[in-house]
Amino acid sequence: MKILMLEWKSFGNEDLISAFNELGHTVKTIPFSNKELHHDDAAENCIVSEIRNTAPDFVFTFNYFPIVSLACKKADVRYVCWVYDSPYVMLYSYTVIYPGNYIFVFDKELYLEFHRAGIHTIYYLPLAANTDRLCQMEASAHRGAFHTGKWFNKTDIAFVGSLYTEKHQFYQRLTGITPYTRGYLEGIMEAQKHVYGYNFIQELLSPPIVEDLMRVLPMQPDPTSVESVEFLYAQYVINRQITSTERIELLTAIGQHFPYDLYTPNEAITLPGCVNHGPVDYYDMAPYVFKHARLNLNITLRSIKSGIPLRAFDILGAGGFLLTNFQADFEDCYIPDEDFVFFESKEDLLQKIAYYLTHEDERAAIARNGFQKTTSYHTYKHRIEEILSCLKG
Repeated sequence: MKILMLEWKSFGNEDLISAFNELGHTVKTIPFSNKELHHDDAAENCIVSEIRNTAPDFVFTFNYFPIVSLACKKADVRYVCWVYDSPYVMLYSYTVIYPGNYIFVFDKELYLEFHRAGIHTIYYLPLAANTDRLCQMEASAHRGAFHTGKWFNKTDIAFVGSLYTEKHQFYQRLTGITPYTRGYLEGIMEAQKHVYGYNFIQELLSPPIVEDLMRVLPMQPDPTSVESVEFLYAQYVINRQITSTERIELLTAIGQHFPYDLYTPNEAITLPGCVNHGPVDYYDMAPYVFKHARLNLNITLRSIKSGIPLRAFDILGAGGFLLTNFQADFEDCYIPDEDFVFFESKEDLLQKIAYYLTHEDERAAIARNGFQKTTSYHTYKHRIEEILSCLKG
């Protein structure tokens, strides 16, 4: 098949192109701006022209873009995309219903939300890992890899990810809300932190609360979309804040008992027991972290309903041991306590860290199982085959 890929600076570009090529398909890439525009005549016309010049079997993007869907509709070609961001407001564009769309989302509960609404252009497709590339990094990993200025030595516990403490976070702008609204939000956020597997924030945003939020931090849905204002506040403001406080609280609790290594954009943040290495390049450097840590943590962004984050696949695909919060979609792909381990509370997390740091054979066996399962069922080549099967069906 011939694929026209509109390429922007997204995760997975190289891995997906490599997998397409290995499976005998041809990929032509053209640069693309990932600005979240619903409609732009000039951009659409450029895409239409490129489609007509290339004559692909389908157009592909990571994440969904209404302007690409509109262009593909004009050019009468199928549009295939794979959404890995969450939240992702573009999925609520009216254009998602175009019959030429094949929109794959990594979150099963999100897929079911659209399916229950009668929208059949959206499909469930978990994310993946390029285990071939990750294995090729193994030799230098065993040498204690020196890569672009950083050593990655053996460590007991590592976390790679944002703590959402940057100044531009929306929640920090809610300085003018009423004491009642602030107390209400703090209450539901605290309650949500104790619940894994179900997010109730959006349904608890009552009209008076939303009205106060709009007064201080105005947000309006795009007129060509169907998302609600409650969705915008819940997913882009409150769930992100919950994730920030939860990650900091869990890492603080860990640091009071065990030293750990943190790789995060905010180099200035200090936490007990933590060595903050600052940001790490996710493609070229993070796999060395995953390979060298005895325990790799995943604390999922709260806007992800049930899906497995990319970080988890890459940890498993690198042969790392994964200790994660519960997400229902793990049970579609892996077996708990055989391929990975999940925690249900802060206390459970600390107990499992202590257990697996002192049961090396068990820890190593689970890491091997997780890697083998990923290699056998969850690579980019497997996902391409699933996409193509859907296109044929």
